[in-house]
Amino acid sequence: MTGGHGDPGLLDHMVEASLGWLDGARGSFRLPPDVTTDADPNLTLKPLGELAELSQLIGAVHPREEIRRTARGLFAFAWNETRDGELFAELIRGEPFATYPVELYGVFARAGLRHAEADELVRTTTRLRGWRVAREDHTRTLGVLNAERRIGLRQHADFASVLALTGLGRLPEPWALDRKAAYGITHDVFHLTDWGRDRQRLSPELAGYLRLWLPSWLENWLEEQLWDLVGELLAVTACLPKAPYDPVAWQRLAGAQAADGSVPEMGAAPGSGDPDEMFTACYHSTLVTAFAATLARIAADEAEAGPRGGDPVLVGGRTPGESESAP
Repeated sequence: MTGGHGDPGLLDHMVEASLGWLDGARGSFRLPPDVTTDADPNLTLKPLGELAELSQLIGAVHPREEIRRTARGLFAFAWNETRDGELFAELIRGEPFATYPVELYGVFARAGLRHAEADELVRTTTRLRGWRVAREDHTRTLGVLNAERRIGLRQHADFASVLALTGLGRLPEPWALDRKAAYGITHDVFHLTDWGRDRQRLSPELAGYLRLWLPSWLENWLEEQLWDLVGELLAVTACLPKAPYDPVAWQRLAGAQAADGSVPEMGAAPGSGDPDEMFTACYHSTLVTAFAATLARIAADEAEAGPRGGDPVLVGGRTPGESESAP
């Protein structure tokens, strides 16, 4: 890896192509009429929430206006699919102890988009005893705590204490890291840094561990052509202080991106021609590619500009232009 000397042209092309494909796939992100009753949240709300999370960030921080404009359009589309937040009130009424409605609502609340009834319901349900039960998935708990912070709620557990119980917090033996554990570590980093917005929260100890072992992990999953995890690991790399840049890994990921901008989760895209199969196989890895390339682009700009006494991505804990009212 080299210290922050990224390829802005390559990175911008990858973001632009990815967003172009995602914009064309809006129909596949639309929520079905039964989304609050019988639909599988993993096939409906999860894709829309991931689109909202990453398009909001890209629309706020990418240096190119045309890319920000496309990302903001996708974020506005996602909010519109929630019927301006009414969906969250329905979900919370139906499942008061479920965390996913709060996690999803937190994405929009962070951007200053609120719904009065959802706010009232979430304040009530998160105070219930059933909400405060210990959860086995500590990485997921970090996501819930992050959502509570974004909404402006009192966090139901201490973030640092939960982080210490995660895969990242335990600093696992790097040679024993399997695929599931690797995804867990990437998400520990994303929740800790608020998806790259607050990278200074990554302690020197955690940053040093990641800096040492990320190259070998990347090499492993590049060999397996697991592009989705490669993208997440490159996003984590871009969260490190004086973020290193791996030109080989980026060229390999760029080579996996199709001419239409899609990136398959693993190997090559399905050749069946079925649009639903294509969407399922590519939407997350394409989002991750746009996200990782955006963070790497910012890191490259910072390396070019040199130290300026602060993190240019953050302004008082907010991204430039973000509403003061956003938690």
